Amino acid sequence: MRKIVRWFVLLFLVFSSRVLANGVCVVDATEGKYIWLINSDIEVLVENQVAIVTVRQVFFNQFSEEVRLKYAFPIPEGASPTGLRWNVNDVWYRANFAVAPTDTTLPGSGHTIHSNLLDYLGQTPLFFDIEQTVAAGARLMVELTYVQLLPYAFGNVEFTFPNDYALIQNHPLDAQSFDFQLNSQRTILILELLNHAPTSLFNDGTSAAVQTSVAETPAVADYHVRYTLNPEELGLFGLSTFQPDSVAVDDIGRGFFLFVAEPDPSQNTEALAKVFTLIVDRSGSMAGQKIIQARNAARYVVNHLNRGDLFNIVDFSDRVASFRPTHVRFTADTREAALAYIDGLQAQGSTNISGAFSEAVPQFAAANDSTANIIVFFTDGRPTFGITDMDGILDHVQALINQNETCLTVFTFGVGPDVNTQLLTRLATENGGLVEFLGNDELEARITAFYQKIRNPVLLNTQITFSVPIVRQLYPGLLPSLYKGQQMIVAGRYDEAAPLEVTLSGTAFGQPVSFSYDLALADSNATAYQFLPKIWAKLKIEDLYLHYLGLDAFSPEALAIREEIVQVSLGYGVISAFTSFQGGTEDPDDDDGAATAVEADDLPPLAFELLGNYPNPFRERTRICFRLDEVKPQTVTIKVFDALGRLVRVLLVQVTGPGPYEVVWDGRTDAGMLAPSGTYFYLITLDEAVFGGKMTLVR
Repeated sequence: MRKIVRWFVLLFLVFSSRVLANGVCVVDATEGKYIWLINSDIEVLVENQVAIVTVRQVFFNQFSEEVRLKYAFPIPEGASPTGLRWNVNDVWYRANFAVAPTDTTLPGSGHTIHSNLLDYLGQTPLFFDIEQTVAAGARLMVELTYVQLLPYAFGNVEFTFPNDYALIQNHPLDAQSFDFQLNSQRTILILELLNHAPTSLFNDGTSAAVQTSVAETPAVADYHVRYTLNPEELGLFGLSTFQPDSVAVDDIGRGFFLFVAEPDPSQNTEALAKVFTLIVDRSGSMAGQKIIQARNAARYVVNHLNRGDLFNIVDFSDRVASFRPTHVRFTADTREAALAYIDGLQAQGSTNISGAFSEAVPQFAAANDSTANIIVFFTDGRPTFGITDMDGILDHVQALINQNETCLTVFTFGVGPDVNTQLLTRLATENGGLVEFLGNDELEARITAFYQKIRNPVLLNTQITFSVPIVRQLYPGLLPSLYKGQQMIVAGRYDEAAPLEVTLSGTAFGQPVSFSYDLALADSNATAYQFLPKIWAKLKIEDLYLHYLGLDAFSPEALAIREEIVQVSLGYGVISAFTSFQGGTEDPDDDDGAATAVEADDLPPLAFELLGNYPNPFRERTRICFRLDEVKPQTVTIKVFDALGRLVRVLLVQVTGPGPYEVVWDGRTDAGMLAPSGTYFYLITLDEAVFGGKMTLVR
């Protein structure tokens, strides 16, 4: 039993300075069986808007037999996992990076996955098989790290962590803690923690922190941090580091930099007028909730057009229709007419993508390069009417655009799993836009959020140049247009340190415009910016993968891109579509010495023997029995939970020294009501250790 005490002292030392979040240890995905999460802790370190998140959690096997399990975690959108470790039987293991896609299969008694688990894990979960079995009454510790570029809009930065665990378990966690630390080159005006009461909060303008911790409380709300930066401190902010040869992964250049550029969001910067078309898929597969979301998204766009914008709505199934024959100016009258038109959209028929663009693109003939000419297109299916082959559609759209001789930006959204990702990717990237792939229930939220970002364009056809030719491999390769309240984030490499001038150029109102900034690149290793190589690798992988999606997966070019993605992923330790965490090896780095700081002679004396409960099964009452040696006098807590993890009863027993002890549970809840028949679990808490067993009540 001494080994168990060492384990819990280890956990106490680790959690006193680190934080965990909520993954799931899945035993049976069909029946929704998971081992219990008992400690949750999260540490977030943010440099400007780059977050390094360390997630640790402790799980307890409440079942009466050992289990094999799979770890699953709801990775936030835009985040990239960089490390995974776990501890079983007081031994740390580290997951290996492998050239294999993530194995998304889950253990279970059937082929279905419990709806609660699907909802909790979201669209981009991480999965990992824990190779070791977890014994009955044993604990498992998991540590996950990931890097994330935080979303930004109009001076506000948001960080959200998935801490609402109600879909997985209902009983309280022993402890939860959250530690968020921020350093910023722009003045931090406000830092706030939403959904939780902070235990401490600090902000001196350049650094800020907020913490919260609770005990014996269910995890029922996500951690949500928002901080506001000074809107008057705009321009270009740069971070850089120059690595030593000893850690170099390639020969591109030992310098890594990231810069953030943002135009003035105030009235001082005039937004360009838009010529805007929303193409709405109303084919039969959009029936039900999707067409409702499509109508709501279209209504939002129309309600938030700017005065002076020209707009239209094209909707399609096998038959294509248009709100007006050509773009109309946004006025109160055209707004009301457009909203009435949207309300009449009904889902039926086939999917005529080529016909939709045949209707939409020629309407831009009257536009010119002094306006932002934008198509936002979304569909949930593959083309089944009109031109149906991908190359034919792409050639058709390009011919239409060439005929108009007008610069046109196309943004595409694929809804659900049955879309041609290659087609949508090429439609966007070959026409200066971006592509996104959404879940079936994300259409309204994502379209409205996206439109808010592009509502006020400032600079089109963006280009970047440097005064000194030392910069290499800049990502993203295709720079986006600049919009009010939004940022452009770019990462690159350099082979020698030097001050340089960065120039952003493009067009506004049909005229060339440029902005120049001074950027000093570091000539030494900046310890605060050790995340920059991973951010650069993340952006390069995303850029390459976007190019890959636009190709035949078996073409020589696609295979070469895949190989390059794999090399970057393995070299820089950033998971990609073609790599994953697989297997594991013993990790000699047992949490920076936290465990080795505890010597056996320093541990409190404890020998514990769980004698079980009898009778078992039982009808009216059962005795929970255990034996202690060399223990100080104290009150021992025994908690009884039902099969869904809900706390049923708390029992106390006073121990005065070595010997056997027992406590009677009369089959009643804390409220005095008779508990129903079923399986129950009990946890005995003694000092820092927890022990448990299983029992059955039969009425």
